[in-house]
Amino acid sequence: MSDTSQTIVKKEGHPDGLMTLFFSEMWERFCYYGMRTLLTLYLVKSLMKGDAEASLIYGAYTGLIYAAPILGGRMADRFLGYRYAVLLGAVMMAIGEFLILGGTENMLLIGMGALIVGNGYFKANISTIVGKLYRENDPRRDSGFTIFYIGINIGALLATTLVAYVGETYGFKYGFGLAGIGMLAGFAIFYAGRNNYAAAEGLNFTEAGLKKVLGPINMVQVITIGSLALIPLCYILIMKNELMDYILLGLFAYIAISMIMAGIKEDKTLGNEVAIWRDRMIALIIFMIINITFWACFEQAGTSLTLFADRNVDRMIFGWEMPASMTQFFNPFFIITFGSIFSVMWIKLSKIGKNPSIPMKFALGIFQLALGFLVTLVALPFANEAFQVPILTLVFLYMLHTTGELFLSPIGLSMVTKLSPQSFSGTAMGAWFLSFAIANYIGGKIAAMTGGHGDDGVALTLEEGLAKYTEIFSTIGYVLLGIALVIAIFNKPLKKLMHGVE
Repeated sequence: MSDTSQTIVKKEGHPDGLMTLFFSEMWERFCYYGMRTLLTLYLVKSLMKGDAEASLIYGAYTGLIYAAPILGGRMADRFLGYRYAVLLGAVMMAIGEFLILGGTENMLLIGMGALIVGNGYFKANISTIVGKLYRENDPRRDSGFTIFYIGINIGALLATTLVAYVGETYGFKYGFGLAGIGMLAGFAIFYAGRNNYAAAEGLNFTEAGLKKVLGPINMVQVITIGSLALIPLCYILIMKNELMDYILLGLFAYIAISMIMAGIKEDKTLGNEVAIWRDRMIALIIFMIINITFWACFEQAGTSLTLFADRNVDRMIFGWEMPASMTQFFNPFFIITFGSIFSVMWIKLSKIGKNPSIPMKFALGIFQLALGFLVTLVALPFANEAFQVPILTLVFLYMLHTTGELFLSPIGLSMVTKLSPQSFSGTAMGAWFLSFAIANYIGGKIAAMTGGHGDDGVALTLEEGLAKYTEIFSTIGYVLLGIALVIAIFNKPLKKLMHGVE
């Protein structure tokens, strides 16, 4: 125990491996957001897709991106170990980006498939490693996850500036290629720094993973080869995205039942008279539903808000017109600006007993998201003769979305590691990312309703488009205000289900 403690704790108060994981995740997010930043515009402007079709493809892709960690987390828990899962994911994501350089719709979809599977291995498991660097009830955990979250957003900032500018200025293929190079950098940092996070549990192949199943071939090798077979499946699901309705609903029902059963099993193992772990799993499922609500609206950034920026936002800044995709940089910029403040703030508030409960943080996050969408109503009277609102509209919108995100997202990652049993932590993290999957898919459906065409299929004028965007964004804002109020009202019952988790 003493050796482990000495290995884990650094002088500045955080585990040795946090910075290695910080930079590895930063470059993986550079890869993912580089792809995401350009995707909608690439579909509309290069592949000549309509707004609605592009939004549905985007929603299916990002939905699958976040569904894949369910499988990736499960495979790591049972067979692969967290380290190999992350390395496998990094390689597949890099390959996916470079496949897109083929320039055709088929190559795009195959590349998207590789990115989906690779992200499934990488995303859930690197977050799990961060959680396993901290001992149970360690007060530094929320701060550590917030620092980790800043790394995510540095990667996103680099992607939404550098990749966005290169892609829109010199050609989309150069942007996608740059994102792939970033993923290779993430792989190199994670592998080279493997000794820094060696104190985390569950890094190595499991006994079941090393078991021979096909002659000399073990389960790890079977899973590695089998992962390639999932790429054509992803291709089909993106093209036939209506199937996602049934798949995601079925997955949610399955994972919810699995979580509750895992909680009941843990209570029986520990001999708990009160169903502590069962209740915590129920609480986690409720937070998943809240998370879906938040991110379905937040993720308009890559679709409807980018197209809104392209058509109805005056992006001229001192004679230079900002590329539409680059407007997505406001979110990671504000995350980096405010992230350190929030990281310190939670610790200070905890020391004086004023730290809001997790349910209240979620309610406040959704409240700020709502205000962000309502900024478009405030900006409407300031539209110019070309029916474009000032760029400050997006500045304030994304600022409010970002502060809302900081109340919810890094806290959510930390919460999952607290509410789930150790033996179920990788799967629980995968389940958490399922809520992002459903949210992104629903977000694509919402974006499809905001497209540049009316109900009759006729393209809208800029004036009509501005009116439609404003109407839908403000409606989203009002609905979110109501949801935030409901969560605040049920704060105490939710806290009771959590049995002391803060």
